Amino acid sequence: MSAAEKPPSTFGTAAYGGDNWSQRQATHQQELGEIWGGCGIDSEWRELKSVLLHCPGEELNAARDDPEAVQMLAPVDVAKARDEHDAMVEVYRSQGVEVHFVEPELPCQPNLMFCADLFVMTPQGAILARPASTVRAAEERWVARKLADLGIPILKTLTGTSTFEGADLMWIDEKTAMVGRGLRTNDAAIAQIETLLAELGIDLIAVDSPFGIMHFMSLLRIVDHNLAICWPRRTPHRTVRVLQEHGYEVRFPPFADDPESYRGINFVTLGPRRILMVGGLPKVQAWFEDMGIECLTTQTDELTKAAGNVGCLSGILRREQAA
Repeated sequence: MSAAEKPPSTFGTAAYGGDNWSQRQATHQQELGEIWGGCGIDSEWRELKSVLLHCPGEELNAARDDPEAVQMLAPVDVAKARDEHDAMVEVYRSQGVEVHFVEPELPCQPNLMFCADLFVMTPQGAILARPASTVRAAEERWVARKLADLGIPILKTLTGTSTFEGADLMWIDEKTAMVGRGLRTNDAAIAQIETLLAELGIDLIAVDSPFGIMHFMSLLRIVDHNLAICWPRRTPHRTVRVLQEHGYEVRFPPFADDPESYRGINFVTLGPRRILMVGGLPKVQAWFEDMGIECLTTQTDELTKAAGNVGCLSGILRREQAA
């Protein structure tokens, strides 16, 4: 081959680091909302911006003959459940919260509407859950697909023998998270999550959840930078002490071992001292309002039969974050 026939050298071209090469300078976090979809949380109480939901459908008929077989409390009327879910969606939208839907292939698993269990958000992206029961195994696949469609980074997919559900992890402040070890979240998952959060400069505190509860979320709700609500006589001692050390006033409602109390703590914080809670609970609502908490309500009488409420139904994608 003559010199004239030789292809030109690639040295010095942009593809090989030449003068026209453009180096990526922004951090991953700086690219959220630009290259990546807007997402992330570092608290349980800052202004809620977007949620992920699944509108229930015919999959709820799986509870018709044997609710226990699908981890529900009673047969569910699909039409009524959909109407209640639609009403909750409208409350979110009325508050300026962007609502996204999982949109799985059908038929899907009967518990898919409980999106809070299927992932948890960090300041820089999602940790995908790995549900503990065989009834819910694979629900996380549909959430993973939707997160990808939204351009939201998945920072961690749990592996090995780990099991984890998002409602077991709570943010104490922007540098501290707490996870409840129990029925649905095990040590293998906690170790993997701890490693990831350490890379983000975040401490993870693990506590033992009491036997007989579903999720850590059912013991602790945070409604402002200095106000936490805990279930009396069931919240781990260390949880209360950590909250107090981080400047929280910890309040214990007059909860009892009854359905009204379970539904009462199953709310979503919309912003500082503003919550979306289950309607039809006048005693619980009055107690919240006496503390200066603004209460928006939505009825969940039918959805309750599936063993979950507003908090369980709402996967949190984005809140305002600390500067």
